[in-house]
Amino acid sequence: MSVVDHKEPGSSPEDRLARLGIVIPPPPPPIANFLTHVREGNLIFLSGQGPREANGYLHTGKVGADITVEEAYDHARITGINLLSVMQSVLGDLGRIKRVVKLLGMVNAVPEFGDHPAVINGCSDLFVNVLGVRGEHARSAVGVGSLPGNITVEIEAVVAVRD
Repeated sequence: MSVVDHKEPGSSPEDRLARLGIVIPPPPPPIANFLTHVREGNLIFLSGQGPREANGYLHTGKVGADITVEEAYDHARITGINLLSVMQSVLGDLGRIKRVVKLLGMVNAVPEFGDHPAVINGCSDLFVNVLGVRGEHARSAVGVGSLPGNITVEIEAVVAVRD
């Protein structure tokens, strides 16, 4: 992944996305009876997203068995793009993000797998590259025995916003 200088003056999240070659797709619809987000005051609680490509393809498998750490890192990055998509649809402008407060990253992994943080870095690195210091966050990265549809990763977020 190329790193974008997030301290560059006048560099908006949209400018950084363009330099990274990322096009934000429409937000994926919920797969069950829940909302993609809930806003409470200046906080947005984003429901878990998975590694769904813009064309609908969903990455599945067990990390540490049929999926490598590098592949799962890319899946976490795709998941981060989907989270940004929800944020953009809610806010209309990613520049309204005051700070990404917290991420919870879940990795569908074999029991002996132990490199969960390296996988979820795919999302964390994306947020810092797109949002600069506003993308730095608290985070948990955990392994789970399974995820819906056998997806490789699921990530949820809490974001503080400006009106």
